Amino acid sequence: MALKLNVGKCTLLGNYRENNEDAIEVKHYPDLDICIVADGMGGQAAGEVASKHAIEVIPRELRRGLSQAHGVDQIKSVIRRSIVSANEEIIQMSNLDREMKNMGTTVVTAVWRKENEIYIAGVGDSRAYLIRNGKIEQLTVDHSLAQALVEAKTISPAEAKDHRFKNVLWKYLGTREVGDGPDVKIVPIMPGDRFILCTDGLTGVVGDDRIVQFVLSHPDVQECADGLGQLALDSGSKDNVSVIVIEVAEVK
Repeated sequence: MALKLNVGKCTLLGNYRENNEDAIEVKHYPDLDICIVADGMGGQAAGEVASKHAIEVIPRELRRGLSQAHGVDQIKSVIRRSIVSANEEIIQMSNLDREMKNMGTTVVTAVWRKENEIYIAGVGDSRAYLIRNGKIEQLTVDHSLAQALVEAKTISPAEAKDHRFKNVLWKYLGTREVGDGPDVKIVPIMPGDRFILCTDGLTGVVGDDRIVQFVLSHPDVQECADGLGQLALDSGSKDNVSVIVIEVAEVK
């Protein structure tokens, strides 16, 4: 069974920001599809620079490395290295320019090699979700202090949702904590699957239940992406909002 991806994307400045520090990218190649969402941080325009650099470097390194990759372990390694390369370049840029000091960005990416699985990787608190058979599953882990407290069993997942450290990140591109790169999750795919890549401009104000209800009621991927962005703003988001909606479809 031949599969294809239908992709919708949306990035919004929002009602309270002067500039959009988010960046999104969708690349379609004959043998490869790449979708990336990044949420920049830092003074002045530094966050904007970091997020845009991430969405330029990662596809470049993926394209270069995956052409020679065979087998799951090699593919995972290339994906991790592409994110590490972006991290190293962002750190170098911040060291060379005082105005870019301490800049950084989250990143979440979906990589599809035209086969029966998608590779998901993320750093920071931008998220990837899978919606299948009416149920939603978060595929990435937030690298926030609140989530770290959950993993240490200091607080509960419910408490983390409103914790004062929920937006304080301990790992993102621009930090040495990225190390050898993030975990890469392999997700077998089937027609009807929907993947959501998004910044916390959406997830900070719209819960998982509302996201899945909205996605199920908006079959067109572009309308769905635009609608999720507007839903975040209507729900009071004070951040930039970026969303990529990916539908797995059968080639007919």
